[in-house]
Amino acid sequence: MFIWLAELSASVPALNVFRYITFRTGAATATAMFFVFMFGPAIIASLRVRQGKGQPIRTDGPQSHLAKKGTPTMGGLMILSGVLVSALLWANLANPYVWVVLFVTLGFGAIGFYDDYLKVTKQSHKGFSGRLRLGIEGLIGFVACVVIVLVSRETLPPARELLATSVAIPFVKDLLIDLGWFFAVFGTLVIVGAGNAVNLTDGLDGLAIVPVMIAAATFGFIAYLVGNAIFANYLQLNFVQGVGELSVLCGALIGAGIGFLWFNAPPAQIFMGDTGSLALGGMLGTIAVATKHEIVLAIVGGLFVLEALSVIVQVASFKLTGKRVFKMAPIHHHFEQLGWTEPQVVIRFWIIAVVLALVGLSTLKLR
Repeated sequence: MFIWLAELSASVPALNVFRYITFRTGAATATAMFFVFMFGPAIIASLRVRQGKGQPIRTDGPQSHLAKKGTPTMGGLMILSGVLVSALLWANLANPYVWVVLFVTLGFGAIGFYDDYLKVTKQSHKGFSGRLRLGIEGLIGFVACVVIVLVSRETLPPARELLATSVAIPFVKDLLIDLGWFFAVFGTLVIVGAGNAVNLTDGLDGLAIVPVMIAAATFGFIAYLVGNAIFANYLQLNFVQGVGELSVLCGALIGAGIGFLWFNAPPAQIFMGDTGSLALGGMLGTIAVATKHEIVLAIVGGLFVLEALSVIVQVASFKLTGKRVFKMAPIHHHFEQLGWTEPQVVIRFWIIAVVLALVGLSTLKLR
């Protein structure tokens, strides 16, 4: 919203600063962080009263987690509120990519909220039908991908229209795999997969939010470069007009994440819940699709991929052989069963997230 102040820069030159994505990204980060710091305690108090005993803890999980019973969930509401307020204030609302990302974020957040609501009201770790949930997520993701393709085609020159429906291969210059309209299906899988992978990672205090912020910082940087013709040309990236504005949303996510971590640091005063984890994963997945860096997301978000794969392997192994590969899945519980303390698991996984982000960033230069 504040971007319109740049139009007054002829009269007040200082207002030209509102034109710069870098300035508005920093402002979005500060705004979202301030919002969560200010309203976080009130939100936690309200959720604690409304939820009573709070998020039910799985009885088949680590016994140490039983002490967390009574901690309110749906903390994702804090993050989403901070992101939304910050985006409305600092993002260019005339940019269609902004609305596509917000559509997926809020849509996935609503699904997660309903799932959390059922868990709390029924005092059970089971939400609503997994198939129905995946179906709705898929529909939201598919609509978003179709819009992304259409918007991309409008801004691309005729010689580069192929990019709109292609997958870019990292580390290789100008290698595109055109999927046609099947790209919308591929993009949907990326978005839904990212949302559920982050959801599976959210099992320990602070475990999910920091890797999410690391990924958001990485993709904020990628979006800025890809959306800048000069930088994209220098780094031999596929220029996508307009996606630079997504850096502002990434900044908002980082700010809201920092504020949330203040309350989610162990021992957590509130859990993110599906409300936050599904929404944030979906947001990252959509940004990856819009910036044409879907494969890089699998590298940067490798920790989320590992968590999801551990569940898939565990379930498949048990159904096929009757044996479990891990002591407990997702894999962060496996390490708890091996004797790692919760802080050890969390901090070591943070380190892995940082290393993977650096590897992902290396794809920008190694061509």
